Amino acid sequence: MVHIGTVVMGASDVARAAAFWKAALTYTEREPGTDDWVVLVPVDGPGVGLSLGRSASPVQEVPRVHLDLYSDTQEAEVERLVALGAEGVAWELYPPDADFVVLADTEGNRFCVIDTTHDG
Repeated sequence: MVHIGTVVMGASDVARAAAFWKAALTYTEREPGTDDWVVLVPVDGPGVGLSLGRSASPVQEVPRVHLDLYSDTQEAEVERLVALGAEGVAWELYPPDADFVVLADTEGNRFCVIDTTHDG
């Protein structure tokens, strides 16, 4: 049997990306990171890790893989994440009555904040 242990994302500045995601998700470094690699894990116990590796690859504007962050206070979470350094993305692919907001982290990696109270 296998399971997802970590999701890996590229970053041109691993330390900057790690600082953002640690604050965004309440994660910590599993062990001290380097300029090229860090593995982040939940502070409060088990869960999927987030690994950040140095990458020179360009960010995909419409990524094939991305993170979905679930929240029952979507608007407040979007504001909090933007205050941490995320940026809103001009997303032209929103469906009518979308339950998600597209943001980009400090490296430009797209992710969504999903409204778990949305009934549409």
